[in-house]
Amino acid sequence: MPLLLQILLACLCGGVLSVMLAAMVAWHARPTWIPALVSFAVGTLLGAAFLEVIPHLFEESKNHQQSALYILGGILLFFILEKMVIWRHSHDHDHGLSHAHSHDSTPSHAHHDNDRGRSGLLIIIGDTFHNFTDGIVIAAAFIADPRLGWVTAFAIIAHEIPQEIGDFIILLHSGYSKKKALLLNILSSLATVVGALLAYFALREVQNLVPVCLGLAAASMLYIAVADLIPALHKRTTFKESVQQILLIGGGLATIVLVRHLGGEH
Repeated sequence: MPLLLQILLACLCGGVLSVMLAAMVAWHARPTWIPALVSFAVGTLLGAAFLEVIPHLFEESKNHQQSALYILGGILLFFILEKMVIWRHSHDHDHGLSHAHSHDSTPSHAHHDNDRGRSGLLIIIGDTFHNFTDGIVIAAAFIADPRLGWVTAFAIIAHEIPQEIGDFIILLHSGYSKKKALLLNILSSLATVVGALLAYFALREVQNLVPVCLGLAAASMLYIAVADLIPALHKRTTFKESVQQILLIGGGLATIVLVRHLGGEH
């Protein structure tokens, strides 16, 4: 089988398989489960950021100060993006109220307990950068040795599944439907193919982008977990809910550690 075809097959199987397996878990989640599963998502995001993406970033870029600046810049970028989403929502909301009053109708106050899609949008952006770098890693491994390429692809799949579960839950928490969350995750996973194709045809040039993409991916995970999800958890203040949150965050971290141990380094 031609090398390029093997790379594309590995990327497609890896991206779609990890998304579908994650969706199978999250698809059956009842709406009442979402607040609890958000805690698990916090654990997977923090675990993926600190145990996977950031160490990989420091391996790719020997200039650790520059790597830290990529993460810092990414956090500021996602703050600005979220502000833009909030401003747009506020403008649309005000326009909707004005339109409702002009027709002497009472605006509806029914709404979902979500963040109007902000964290979902940001996690998809960050995950796309992460998938892009995964594609570069897979292509580079195949170019070195096809057997190493398949091992690397399977290791990445194993590492991606718990993170994809967390991403799916975050999209549901943000108010996306299950079908739209699945579609967005599949589209994001296609960035793996884009990264692999670019790496195959221009590996040296594309590799220079890897630290930047990893920094943005880590920034998105940290920003979503700390700025959006954890404040939502603090709104549930009973002792039972607090203990449940701590245990589920620990469970999310443990899942990343376990899968990382079973899958090995990639």
